[in-house]
Amino acid sequence: MKLARLTKYPVKSMTGYDLAIAYLGRRGIDDDRRWAVVYSSGIAATRRELPGLANLHAVCTDVGISLSCDGERIDVPWPIGAPTTAYVFSTQIDDVQDAGNYAAHFLSSALEREVRLVYMPDTCERSVSRGYTKTPHSTGFADGFPLLISTMPSLLALNAELTSPVEMRRFRPNIMIDGDFEPWAEDEWRLIRIGTAVMRIVKPCERCVMVTQDPTTGTQTDRYEPLATLKRLHRASNGKVIFGQNAVIEVEGTMKLGDEVTVLERGTSNLI
Repeated sequence: MKLARLTKYPVKSMTGYDLAIAYLGRRGIDDDRRWAVVYSSGIAATRRELPGLANLHAVCTDVGISLSCDGERIDVPWPIGAPTTAYVFSTQIDDVQDAGNYAAHFLSSALEREVRLVYMPDTCERSVSRGYTKTPHSTGFADGFPLLISTMPSLLALNAELTSPVEMRRFRPNIMIDGDFEPWAEDEWRLIRIGTAVMRIVKPCERCVMVTQDPTTGTQTDRYEPLATLKRLHRASNGKVIFGQNAVIEVEGTMKLGDEVTVLERGTSNLI
């Protein structure tokens, strides 16, 4: 098994970009989802309710982040001294930094909705739910975990049942693994090593309406698919539709494309 794709998403729900090499720290890939677009309530926006986020592109820079939309681009430095509170679902995250009015105006104009941009500095801590991990772990503005892992054999199994195949980017994984192994094998993985990093798989990823959207435009391409087919092929015992596995970092390290993926521990399917 090999590491076939590495993707970083600097801003929650915006378009990500691929990497050749990445360092995995305690919050996952460096600078992954350290930024978020928030409403006036402080709640982080997602493509579930604001699909226009797919039209925005974000790239990390040496001093902050670069945002672009429809040919326009702005550079936003890491904010300092503007602490505020943000929310990911019901989780309150204190001491994030507001990125200022310039970024807020650019994003509000692009999204046709009053929003602001916030950043999670190193001094801000958001813990992963201890209901899924035996030891403390941290994450950025991801839904709940610092890494999402998917596999090409599982995507091929899904596409074999679809009239219109979908690409992996719909599922927004950080890590895509390919090789000669069975679809859904990742459900039985518990601990894997890629490069010098070790990751523990802690929870299957429940899928939502975002996977019915074109990943580059946010346009809904089909009201039901691929969710309807996934519901038939790959559901957890609680009825949730699953594609991919959430993971935390057990050993920090570096990985690069083509690295061997080694399964260190296996168990029964975590969909049961």
